[in-house]
Formats: sequence, C-alpha cells, structure tokens
Amino acid sequence: MLGRGKHRNPKKGACFMELASFLAGERWSDHPSCTHPLVAMLARAVNDLTSDHARPQLAPLIPSVIGLTSDDQRWDVRIALRAAQAALPISPADRQQTLAVAIYGAERMLDVLDERPSGTLAPESVEALASVPKTAAWAERFCAGTTVRPKRFVRDAAPSVVSTAVQGISEAFVPDVDARLRSLLADTIEDARRWAGKADSAALDPTEWRQVVKEAPVG
Repeated sequence: MLGRGKHRNPKKGACFMELASFLAGERWSDHPSCTHPLVAMLARAVNDLTSDHARPQLAPLIPSVIGLTSDDQRWDVRIALRAAQAALPISPADRQQTLAVAIYGAERMLDVLDERPSGTLAPESVEALASVPKTAAWAERFCAGTTVRPKRFVRDAAPSVVSTAVQGISEAFVPDVDARLRSLLADTIEDARRWAGKADSAALDPTEWRQVVKEAPVG
C-alpha cells in the first residue's frame, strides 16, 4: 500500500503523508496542513528509507498525525533533538559530528525557550554523547561561544538535523534499521500528542486499517 516518494494520485500509490491527507479530508498531498511540518518531514523520510517489506508496518501510525500541529518553537527543537539522540550512537562517523553539534545546539535552544539553567542536558543527550566521547568533546568545543536564535534554529537547523538523523539511522551497520526508523517516528508522534494534550493513541489496529484501504480514493 505504501510506496516511496511522491505520487500524483492514489492510482500511482501513496506515501505516509499522502494517506494522512486523505484521512484528514484534505487535497491529496504529501504536505498536508493537518500535520506539523517537521513531524511530516520525519514521516516522509522514514517512509522513504524504510525497506519495502517493512514499510506497511508504518501504516497504522498514519491517523495519529492528523491534527497534530502547533506554532510552538519547542516542538521543532524537541523533534530535532530526539532524532539526533536516536541517530548519534549508530550513525556512520561522517554524520556523527553534525548530530553531536545538533544535540548541544538543541539543548541550548531549550535552555532559552524553557528558561532552564544554561548547559542543561537531558539524560538521553548525555547517554547519546557518551557513546561517542571524542566527537562529543569536539562538538562541545565547536559550539562554545556561538549563538543561534531559536527562530533560525527552527527554520534552518531543525529540518537539516532530522534529515541527517534519518539518513544516519538508515546507513547504520545494525540489524534492526527498519525497527529503529519506525520507533523514532512512533516515539516522536507520541511526544507530539502529549505536547498537544492528546493522551490517547490514534493508531489503528489491522482490521481498522484494512477498512481505510478499502475506502481510499482511486482517482
């Protein structure tokens, strides 16, 4: 049912966000307004880099991104941070510097946005950075004395971090790449639903999903 890339219409196939647009009653698009742009970007990247045999496992998550959006800059920062935390320990070396810098940068943005003490690191960040100590030390030196405004981080850095993280996971030499990609997407959706006050899960069970497939438009 799910395929890579963008599709002109349902006859040509569908990606994760295109089916979300259908379920939301929007015009067929992989950039529907019903979903936060960075959540949607993550979903498209995970959809495209998941293997063909594992991609159907993403489908039950689709309803949970509908109506999941906000103008709060902390969403973008936290989404980027989670992605970097997940990817850093397993990504190829050529992506680790970017991801380590992203962790420090995102944490510094949250110091500002959440009015936290300067230099605060979440336990997940500490654990991720500890997995690559030399790279982490370099990244800390690199970030020292630099200043990035939250608005610029959200606009420029966060999408780049998410893209690098998903690419890094997809290129990792681990046996469960597909599971890790799905877990990153599912955990991010769960986080965003909590931030939005949507405590209940909107994922569909297989029986419900088969009904959605039957009702999907064909042209």
